[in-house]
Amino acid sequence: MNAFKPHLSNVADYPYSKNEARVKLDQNESPEDLPPELKARALERLARLPWNRYPELHAEDVRAAVARHEEWPEAGVVLTPGSNMLVLALASAARAVVDTVPSFTYYKGSAAAAGTPWRGIPLGEGFALPKAELLAAMDGAGGVLFLPNPHAPTGKLFEQGDVAELAARAKARGWLLVVDEAYHAFAGSDARALARANGNVAVLRTFSKAWALGGIRAGYMLASPEVATVIRACVPPFCIPAHTTAILQTVLESPGYKDALVARIRAERARVAAALAKHPRWKAYPSAANYLLVRTPDAKAAFEHLLSRGLVVRRQDHYAGLEGCIRITIGTREENDLLLAAAADAP
Repeated sequence: MNAFKPHLSNVADYPYSKNEARVKLDQNESPEDLPPELKARALERLARLPWNRYPELHAEDVRAAVARHEEWPEAGVVLTPGSNMLVLALASAARAVVDTVPSFTYYKGSAAAAGTPWRGIPLGEGFALPKAELLAAMDGAGGVLFLPNPHAPTGKLFEQGDVAELAARAKARGWLLVVDEAYHAFAGSDARALARANGNVAVLRTFSKAWALGGIRAGYMLASPEVATVIRACVPPFCIPAHTTAILQTVLESPGYKDALVARIRAERARVAAALAKHPRWKAYPSAANYLLVRTPDAKAAFEHLLSRGLVVRRQDHYAGLEGCIRITIGTREENDLLLAAAADAP
């Protein structure tokens, strides 16, 4: 077929395969649903909306609420159905994309879909930030550098000073540093001050993790008005549907629930990591996110063993440098107890 651009002939699907299991620990979702009282309020709000009408052009009401919550100029907020769409828009607009390896797969995937040149810089020993190599990469003609912090899939939190050096180089060379803070709530990190002081820095955040809203698909970017204007032009109009608007307005009016949820997940992360530290064959790496990267003697055997016990996790051994690794989302205390019991005799 000659209908499509040649660079799309070998584009791969997003690397995820669904596995049914009683305990789901494979997608870094919140282990808890939205509190029932908030869900009821959101449904009441949705019932009052006219379903025959288009939503707002760029979710202006929710954008204003996000801007108030994040203490950010509304003109610099871009809202989309999941931060993945922002990644695609940024990669489509970029002259080039630079990324770390391994990293969140869709940075490379979005560049491939957009036909944008992509370069991956390997992490250092112990998943260290390859700062010198990233600084050198930004000596090129311009582009976008994606930096997840905490890092996916390792869970490592990079030093604020190192990120600031990358931001300074981005400003000096006309690049855009995109700090993806999908997991920042679990680390206590915050790149907003860096982005406020430097228009060549943008921040991505999501409602999928700490807000317990993975199923509704909503994410946003905090950037300069100039950057936001370009990216908003790359996003389809009316892309935030009415039901998403109703839910987001409801949770943004009562955001306190997520703090208690994050505290529970952080406590469970510490407990699970401490228990796995005693495992004779597995090594859990330190994590600032809502998951643990665990190196095992054989990722396939570990995955299948856990699946046989009713738990599904995510294999990561297809990444260079992550041979033998699986990624385990932190679940509820009961789910984590089941995980630890199954891990005890895992290969």
